[in-house]
Amino acid sequence: MKLEGACHCRAVRFTVESTEPYPYLRCYCSICRKTAGGGGCAINLGADHRTLRVEGKEHLSVYRARMEDGSVSSGRRHFCSRCGSALWLYDPTWPDLVHPHASAIDTPLPTPPAREHIMLGSRAGWAEPELRDGDRSFDAYPDESLAQWHVRNGLSPTDGGD
Repeated sequence: MKLEGACHCRAVRFTVESTEPYPYLRCYCSICRKTAGGGGCAINLGADHRTLRVEGKEHLSVYRARMEDGSVSSGRRHFCSRCGSALWLYDPTWPDLVHPHASAIDTPLPTPPAREHIMLGSRAGWAEPELRDGDRSFDAYPDESLAQWHVRNGLSPTDGGD
């Protein structure tokens, strides 16, 4: 699925191809919450980094979070330097992947059959997950990847899903 996205002021626009376009994974970690989560969480999608095309690169800035142990995250959180919109996460640990924020995508996204709420162990007290039937929750990061979730739910193109 081709995803088109932009920041709020539209200084940065991008396209990327995704086989994991369902916005099911809500992350409540302090990094996502503070850099992108107006509702107390951020929702990342999975996409093919090789297909990322960006207009307005001169308006991009990158944030690398400081971890609890004092180290700096290898993840690079890209955002617009003009309006502050969170756009995507790229981590060279997984060079083939890029994780656009669902909130930056303008293409209509498919509705997930269920949602997962992760990193609840570090959520803000005021950020109450809205759990629906079939939703799962985790205090930390689950073992299942974005791709594995799509396959398990029959939503991967390799399984004949959408």
